[in-house]
Amino acid sequence: MAKDYSRTDRVGQQYQREIAMILQREIKDPRVSMVTVSEVEVSRDLAYTKVFVTFFNDEPEQIKTALKVLNDAAGFIRSLLGKRIRARIIPELRFVHDPSLNEGIRMSRLVDEAIKRDESRGNAAPTAKPADTAATDDHGDD
Repeated sequence: MAKDYSRTDRVGQQYQREIAMILQREIKDPRVSMVTVSEVEVSRDLAYTKVFVTFFNDEPEQIKTALKVLNDAAGFIRSLLGKRIRARIIPELRFVHDPSLNEGIRMSRLVDEAIKRDESRGNAAPTAKPADTAATDDHGDD
């Protein structure tokens, strides 16, 4: 049975695709280059949308500037969205920074550094051995 999605989830996915295309093709401001729409949350009444974005650059001042540019351009982006989507209501857009991508990269680097430190000390983690399937096979054949 297919998983049921709420209307707001379906609308949010469509908005995410369209807003990403608008940012990629229509917004020419260099302060918002390399922006990715990671998630879109739509209010239940479909009047408000929170657009989570990630940036290639993780400098706090540049992120703050890019968010201001996006939020200042939200009306223009909303009008372009209205031309692309047939909907009775085109929501107000609010852009919010999503730090999950940069946080994931940071965590990955920390893990890599810890592994390198362990290897340099001679404390390399043992490689995993395949499990003995005969020993773990429990079909209840008594």
